[in-house]
Amino acid sequence: MARSTARAAAMQLVYEKLMGGSGEDTLSALINFTPEGDDQAYIDRVVSGVAAHAEELDALVSLYSPTREIGRIARVDLCILRVALYEMRFESDTPQSVVINEAVELAKRFSEPASVRFINGVLGAVSRREKEDGAPAAEDAQP
Repeated sequence: MARSTARAAAMQLVYEKLMGGSGEDTLSALINFTPEGDDQAYIDRVVSGVAAHAEELDALVSLYSPTREIGRIARVDLCILRVALYEMRFESDTPQSVVINEAVELAKRFSEPASVRFINGVLGAVSRREKEDGAPAAEDAQP
């Protein structure tokens, strides 16, 4: 299975949990995806990692989107950002440009045009800051 499919599944599980769901049977029953091989491990890492680092990830979103309060960001957009920022910060095997592109594609699929620009802008700013400083931008964000 393609990593982009696993990434979309992870984002949907993160969204479901944010909205109060349990995530049980969601992959096979609702989004018609049965992970194979490394996909399940990736999905599990991302979903649990996003949950464990939600405050840190939200602090990054707040830092790089000063005009939008966290509470006013559409929940699906917040989940896309959380997954992408988690992957940029903690999953070093994927280039940041790929993570950003995948997040933009998720926004095109699950959100609205304005959200595509917003998500691209936030993730691009985080990536640029990391390249300039040579250190993860997450250090700037305090939960």
